[in-house]
Amino acid sequence: GQPDPWAGTGAGAGAPSDSHSASASASGGAPAGEGTPPVAGARTSPTTAGPRQDQGYAVLRIPRLGVVAPVAEGVSRRGVLDKGYVGHYPGTAQPGARGNVALAGHRNTHGEPFRYINRLRAGDEIHVDVRGKRFTYVVDTVLPETTARDGGVIAPVPRSVVKPEYGYAEPGSYLTLTTCTPEYTSKYRLIVWARLKG
Repeated sequence: GQPDPWAGTGAGAGAPSDSHSASASASGGAPAGEGTPPVAGARTSPTTAGPRQDQGYAVLRIPRLGVVAPVAEGVSRRGVLDKGYVGHYPGTAQPGARGNVALAGHRNTHGEPFRYINRLRAGDEIHVDVRGKRFTYVVDTVLPETTARDGGVIAPVPRSVVKPEYGYAEPGSYLTLTTCTPEYTSKYRLIVWARLKG
């Protein structure tokens, strides 16, 4: 399946509208065309330049699953996901920062880095290595299925708007993994949420 951007995410990768742009409506509406601003309230460090679009800059490690995958900025299919990268949603937090580091990956095809993320359980560790520094996140919960337009799952305080019993209520440092479900389709999304260890 293809991980998609959701309303208000500032990202795009095959949204239900079949847009493959790298942006979506920041107002929380349906995915929009090119040139729309990133997520309102998204933070990047004012002292360091962020990663360049479609460029690898980190490594995602999921020990329980044996996953080691490069992370690139953006979630475009052609520039990132179809090259086997895990994509970082533009406008979401960077690893180690306050907010939500939201990542998308294919479940089937193109290296399928998120093939078995449905097997993750509370307490499993996920590492993101950036420029020699490791950020460790601990899985809290898995949302087995939500709609492709549930933009709340990658918000700075991630919480499903479709299934509000899933997600967080307070600001913190979070990691969200998104992929398609069921396998071999892009009908719904599977979400894994983790919190920065520390």
